[in-house]
Amino acid sequence: MAMTAGQRVAQVTERARGLFYGWWIVAGGVGIQIIIAAALNQSYGAYVVVLQQQFGWNKTAFSAAYAIQQMESGLLGPLQGWLLDRFGPRRVMRVGIVLLGSGFIFFSTIDSLLGFYVAFLILAVGSGLAGFMSITTTIVNWFERRRATALGIMQTGGAIGGLSVPLVAFSLTEFGWRATAFASGLLIVAVGLPLTGLFRHRPEEHGYLPDGAAPGEIQARAVTSVSDPHRTHVDFTAREALRTPTFWFLSMGHACAMFVVAGVQVHLIAALTEDYGFSLGQAAGVVSLMTATMLVGQLSGGFIGDRFSKRWIATIATGGHVVAMLTLALGFGALLIIGAAMLQGLSHGVRGVQMMPMRADYFGRSAFATIAGFSSLVMIWGLMAGPLAAGLLADRFGDYHWSFLMLAAIGAAGVVFFAFSRKPAAPQRIGGVHSA
Repeated sequence: MAMTAGQRVAQVTERARGLFYGWWIVAGGVGIQIIIAAALNQSYGAYVVVLQQQFGWNKTAFSAAYAIQQMESGLLGPLQGWLLDRFGPRRVMRVGIVLLGSGFIFFSTIDSLLGFYVAFLILAVGSGLAGFMSITTTIVNWFERRRATALGIMQTGGAIGGLSVPLVAFSLTEFGWRATAFASGLLIVAVGLPLTGLFRHRPEEHGYLPDGAAPGEIQARAVTSVSDPHRTHVDFTAREALRTPTFWFLSMGHACAMFVVAGVQVHLIAALTEDYGFSLGQAAGVVSLMTATMLVGQLSGGFIGDRFSKRWIATIATGGHVVAMLTLALGFGALLIIGAAMLQGLSHGVRGVQMMPMRADYFGRSAFATIAGFSSLVMIWGLMAGPLAAGLLADRFGDYHWSFLMLAAIGAAGVVFFAFSRKPAAPQRIGGVHSA
């Protein structure tokens, strides 16, 4: 039987000498994050502008579509965690890539708001299965000591994809949104399917240990982890994690932060063009600057997250979200507006790369996918409510001033939640035995 393109990619990479295979998984994750961010996550605001011009739908309608996408992704979380544990990431991600590409092709044909919502349901399922959670779960399994660094590098794919927003805006202007969406669907399948061939579930199944460590090093870590304040070798079950205050503080802090991020992602381009006089091309350029600083934040955040308290890094970075939103609300000229967008990107990058490593450090990796899936049910309200609330306030008052003030207030609540997200005590079990 002939090998698939993904199997050929995996075979070639396995022959590479001197490089831990986990880094090939990181590279594959970067590639998939790039195509999802470029086609969907970072470009949604540009689509909003041209679709609003053609169909006349209001901001709340577009916010509802984004909310539907996030709701579907959030509700999928627990099931996706089970699917990843049962079938492994490669199969799950391949289904996601096909759905994502098909969703864009269907999106290129829609003529009604209902069709728009159906398209985004398909895109939500596809991007959820193929994207962040599947990639993150795999990397968490393959890395321990360098987990934040590996996840930080992987998440740069989203920022790199965001740098293509001006290209997407150019395509929307020159070729139209239908042609752009159709071409995006084809590109996602052509590039995404081979990249999924790089993904393997757990290192032990392929003769590796996390970080490429030797067995003696793993044993030494188990001994020294008692004095390590940031990591645990006690793996919580999902039920045990849900019973800790830390799970809820961390999830609520993440939800508040994503409330801000999602609101900005959907409405920043509209705010820049409608309230501050930027052209579509100029607004897309500001988004590119924001994603460039997010890239810097992801790389630096991964580095410092492996060396300092992730909890306090997340707390301080969420404060950066608050400052950025207050600056956008006040609107003191183009330079400060651009600076606020760059601060938002930097804060997002630094904070974002701490989220999944914190969960893995606190709760272990055995039930990580399931725990992360339940966390997504908490985060969903932020992803849904942020764009909706910002859109409703903008429609009500005619500009985004109160929208950005509201985003700042929610971000401030996130600062408090993160500050209280302390490492949980090891679970108490029958006979006082803990899992290792």
